[in-house]
Amino acid sequence: MKYYIIAGEASGDLHGSNLMKAIFKIAPESDFRYWGGDKMEDVGGKLVKHYRDLAFMGFAEVIMNLGTILSNLKSCKKDITNYNPDILILIDYPGFNLRIAEFAHKQNIKVVYYISPQIWAWKQNRVFKIKKVVDKMIVILPFEKDFYAKYKIEVDFVGHPLLDSLESEKAITKEAFLKKNNINNKPIIALLPGSRKQEVAVMLHTMLKLAPNYPNHQFIIAGVNTLGESYYNDIINNREVKILFDNTNCILKYAEAALVTSGTATLETALIGTPEVVCYKGNRISYEIAKRIVKIKYISLVNLIMDKEVVVELIQSSFNPKMLKLELDKLLFNDDIRQRILNDYNKLKTMLGNNGASDRAAKIIVEMAK
Repeated sequence: MKYYIIAGEASGDLHGSNLMKAIFKIAPESDFRYWGGDKMEDVGGKLVKHYRDLAFMGFAEVIMNLGTILSNLKSCKKDITNYNPDILILIDYPGFNLRIAEFAHKQNIKVVYYISPQIWAWKQNRVFKIKKVVDKMIVILPFEKDFYAKYKIEVDFVGHPLLDSLESEKAITKEAFLKKNNINNKPIIALLPGSRKQEVAVMLHTMLKLAPNYPNHQFIIAGVNTLGESYYNDIINNREVKILFDNTNCILKYAEAALVTSGTATLETALIGTPEVVCYKGNRISYEIAKRIVKIKYISLVNLIMDKEVVVELIQSSFNPKMLKLELDKLLFNDDIRQRILNDYNKLKTMLGNNGASDRAAKIIVEMAK
């Protein structure tokens, strides 16, 4: 069977790679062609376009790059037509993927949406397009099943694939981790500034301003390979801060606390068990537009799933060195707050279901292809 997959971000690349592995286990003869990243390419098949050329964040940024986006849509449609897959698998990335879903539906190609767009947060009218052009919805958040049921759409809840990714990580002791990366024994504060150039530049500049306030700690940045070390070094600018690539889970595992840009990483941090402050600052125009149309109380998946403030969110003007220090101090030095967060993290894991999300999704997709 031939599968065409579209993942437009780093998290989609991760979940796409695990899904491909799971499909290969069931059907070793499967053939993959995809838009994704390094992790998917490591599994096999043909990488058509890397997500680093696709990730435009915010309303203003999308408008400024509209020509590129339209060109990508055109080339993607042509490539799908030439490949003629048995199944098209879409991973989040809704602005692009829903247009491709509509095209594939007209071509009588079966469409699976794995990892639902966050239409429960904004643009809920997209649910009607999904109902029309998507053959199977596979969701990973527990409340999504109830959301789609309101529109009489039956979906499959498989659990969150991050649980699989964390479970499959090879265990390494703290001593081995420190020695391997030439790190001293000072307590670690993890910095996860995001995966896109435009957000990393904004987030990291502010996060790094805290470093002089914590001489007894060390700041370690979880870097993204696609941006390159020189990009981070230009921002770090000779500060005594270490950057590591391909070590995000270990950095979080052995960190006392973390400053995390809003996104899938906030959930990853919680599942690993590291107290965190969720951070976000975007283009002012994009933020003002979003503030008026987004219909959610929180921006982090941790708080959304738990439906309460488990972790503090510092957004736009609140994301500043003074507020960051205030909240980080609570995580580092207030045992009651730390324990309350860790207790809520345990409840979160229970709500997300058991391991095996990728395997369950793969089984549904392979059966559908047959």
